[in-house]
Amino acid sequence: MKKIIKICLIIILIGCLYTFFVNLIVVLSTKKQINTSHAEAILVLGAGVWDGEPSPMLRDRLDEAIILYYEHKAPKIIMSGDHGKDEYDEVNVMKEYAIKNGVPSEDIFMDHAGFSTYDSIYRAKEIFETKNIIIVTQKYHLYRSLYIANNLNINATGVEANHRRYTGATFREVREFLARNKDFLKCIIKPKPKYLGDVIPVSGDGNITNDK
Repeated sequence: MKKIIKICLIIILIGCLYTFFVNLIVVLSTKKQINTSHAEAILVLGAGVWDGEPSPMLRDRLDEAIILYYEHKAPKIIMSGDHGKDEYDEVNVMKEYAIKNGVPSEDIFMDHAGFSTYDSIYRAKEIFETKNIIIVTQKYHLYRSLYIANNLNINATGVEANHRRYTGATFREVREFLARNKDFLKCIIKPKPKYLGDVIPVSGDGNITNDK
């Protein structure tokens, strides 16, 4: 019995060390990429909508992307989020918010199948044919996003959208700690996302992605 307990403790210790070192690799390898640059497109990662409006976290991402657009850091914005069901639609809410803030509809592309960070970044390359992007999300999420982009051979920088203290921040950071390990393995295997589809070059007209 003591031997079994000892083996279990060793396995747990190895697992904890592995998780810690993966997080260290993800953070340290991308830290210098958190800066403002010029790119083909700004990629905004979805973060939930509440009663048809962007959640506070998503609103901050959108506001940051809109500022970057007006600063001419990139000519196009890709709104990537979950639109897997008719009754839940992140991307149209995201696009409508940007339009209300003066961004022309033709400069906004919607990725309706951005079901995960990995899927959003994979599709940014394969569907929208972006070779370099600015990823906009909260800082804790940027490290993983940039790590995925690096491993998918996308030239990426990140801009943080930390404008306030968010409800559930501690839970999100714990979940992110584990998500980095999941996507670390994905970046080795490089599976295709749940959906791909026809190529929609980001150099074109964003209205082609409209579904309303």
